[in-house]
Amino acid sequence: MKSLHVMGSRGYGGAENCYVHLTRKLAADGHETVAVNRPGSRVAPMLSPAIRQHQLPLANQWDLYSLLRMRSLIRIEKPQIVQTYMGRTTRLTRVPRELPAIHIARLGGFYKIDGYYRHADAWIGITHKLCDYLLHAGLPSQRIFRIPNFVPPPAPAPAEELAALRHSLNLPDDALLLLSFGRFVEKKGFADLLDALARLPVEVAGRRPVLLLGGDGVQRDSLRAQCHRLGLDVRVRFLGWLERPDPYLQIADVVVFPSRHEPMGRILQEAWNYAKPVVCTRSEGPTEIATDEVNVLFCPVNDSAAMAERLRLAITANQADLRKLGDAGQATLRQHYTEDAAAAAYIDLYGEAMRLGHAR
Repeated sequence: MKSLHVMGSRGYGGAENCYVHLTRKLAADGHETVAVNRPGSRVAPMLSPAIRQHQLPLANQWDLYSLLRMRSLIRIEKPQIVQTYMGRTTRLTRVPRELPAIHIARLGGFYKIDGYYRHADAWIGITHKLCDYLLHAGLPSQRIFRIPNFVPPPAPAPAEELAALRHSLNLPDDALLLLSFGRFVEKKGFADLLDALARLPVEVAGRRPVLLLGGDGVQRDSLRAQCHRLGLDVRVRFLGWLERPDPYLQIADVVVFPSRHEPMGRILQEAWNYAKPVVCTRSEGPTEIATDEVNVLFCPVNDSAAMAERLRLAITANQADLRKLGDAGQATLRQHYTEDAAAAAYIDLYGEAMRLGHAR
């Protein structure tokens, strides 16, 4: 099975993570995999050497050059499946009518359908809610498929690397490490998390909570200013963008997921990958895959006071209860959201989509 995967962003988030890890896995399993992305993108150097890459500008939704070049690439490569990620990329990808290739569009959010997605042959929603959204938009149910996000197996760092990391962060000996990371944009709720941290005392149950905050984006300066205004400078470490969050997940005591809107919740899965307890808002995706006080501690969206109380509960809980919460999350991940299960689901989907044929 030959598939061509198209990613149009330069950043890195849930869609990019899926693009990188899915193409790696498909190539490793012996499926011919071709990638298309933008020059200078973060994803390009992260792909497997076994994956042949093409670069296109994919500059905006009106990029006629990229649209025509994409058609030419599809004619040259002759894939059986063309899979696109995100709206702009899907809009610019038009499979020539005379070719048998099936165009599958993956949606990681509640995006506008008309003008961007309707021309595809099949659609992937990463949650049940997203699949319902596609159905309500008038897309045919037999061509809508649910495949959740996934994470690859954990890649633990050696003890000496973790010790060096803790030292580089200049942490107090009694620090209790809270970890959160993602794009610094309003919907990710990092401003709520800083407000919640300010509501906690400097010392809780003999430990000093320190927030490790990884990420970058348009709110970077405002979050730093908020941190200073709240008197949190010594209690927060801004880490920058985390290309490899695994060591930080290993040293974290509690992972915090403060999103105001979140279609799925990759960070929740990444925390479960290392059996970490998670305090998480009741945003759209996490409420579909997690259960309060079983594998997560939920709090209301955009409510820093409630988040602070949940953090206090996590900080003061005994270690056995925290381990139980983290172990339950890891069990959920291994049962439903592994790399192997996701790759198998995609291959099954490709076969079904080819059987259904063109919708256009």
